[in-house]
Order: sequence, then structure tokens, then C-alpha cells
Amino acid sequence: MFSKRNPKSKTEGHARSSRAAEMASMRRGTGGRRRTIAAARAGLFAATCMIVGMTLVPHAVQAQSLPGCTATTLQDPERQVLDCGNGLVIDKEAAASLTSQTPQSSLELGSDAVLIEVSPRDSFQVLTPHAIATVRGTVFAVDTQEGVTSVFVVKGKVEVTRRDGSDPVLLGPGDGVDVREGEPLTVRQWPQPRVVQLLARFGR
Repeated sequence: MFSKRNPKSKTEGHARSSRAAEMASMRRGTGGRRRTIAAARAGLFAATCMIVGMTLVPHAVQAQSLPGCTATTLQDPERQVLDCGNGLVIDKEAAASLTSQTPQSSLELGSDAVLIEVSPRDSFQVLTPHAIATVRGTVFAVDTQEGVTSVFVVKGKVEVTRRDGSDPVLLGPGDGVDVREGEPLTVRQWPQPRVVQLLARFGR
């Protein structure tokens, strides 16, 4: 005698097989989604690192030269040295605004400071918004800030006037003058702390 199969058991078996297939499919789908999410997170992390890197890593300082001059960027403190040949060397603060079409004869200093060594010549001028410094061979510094230009002579002689050429004064080694509108141009031997502070801006 053959036993009769229970139709209900057969149906339950199909149901279990169907559920197992669905679970396997869900697991495969979940695994795929997890891999997609992981890949997306990895891409986001890489992009974030790139952005942070670009933000945190400073750009290299680009040396800015003048016609006929070779620029070298130095650190501690940050500054640029322009070797213009013919005995003209300009040491300028990194932020100094310095322009010239003919650096062998004149410079325009708009802000901050320069230290200049120039060999003997007929004339050499540094023009600022407040003053004109004229030399014939010397080492001197010019510092331009808001409302004032200061000139200090390390060696040699420098004539300083107002921007319109008035009120000329002559500076020798150790002398300095502050040029302000409405105040007389008074030549003084600068105190050592002020000299040290100024020259330290050029690593001297």
C-alpha cells in the first residue's frame, strides 16, 4: 500500500524553499548595497582629504623680480633678495610693494621695507608716497607705513626730501629720519634698539 502524500506538506515545502530563496536574494542585495555604500564613503573620504590638503598646505612663495634682476626667496624672516647686477642688491620684505621699470636708477616703494646696497653712481632714487631718498652709493633702508616713510643709513650718505622735492636733509651713517606730512624732517642718530629691530626684518 502506498501512503498518500499530504498536499499541505508539499505546499509548505515550496513555501520554505521560496522564503529561503528570498532571504538569499535579500542577503545578496544587502551585500551589494553595503559594497556600494563603502565605495561611496571611500570616495568621499578621498575627496575630503584632497580638499583639506589643499587648504592646509600653503602655496610656495613665488619670487617676484624686477626688469634685469634675479629674485631669490629667503626665510627667517621671509623676504626676497633681488640681485640686479652692476652693484645693486635689494633686500625686500615679502609683503613689500616694489615696482620699477628702470631699477638701476629708481624704485617705487608703496608699502613695507627694503634694504638696499648700491654701488657708486650718478644718482639712485627710492620714491615712496611721502618721500624721495637719493643716493650715490651706500647701504640704506626705507620703510613705508601708513602716513610715514622712515629712512635709515647704514653707510654712505642719503639725501631725503618730501615727495614734492622740498625740505631736503642729508643723512650719514647711523642717521635716520621720519617723513610725515605737516612735521619737520628731523635727522637723528637712531637708538640701537630701533636699528636692531629694523635690520632684523632683513635677517641682519
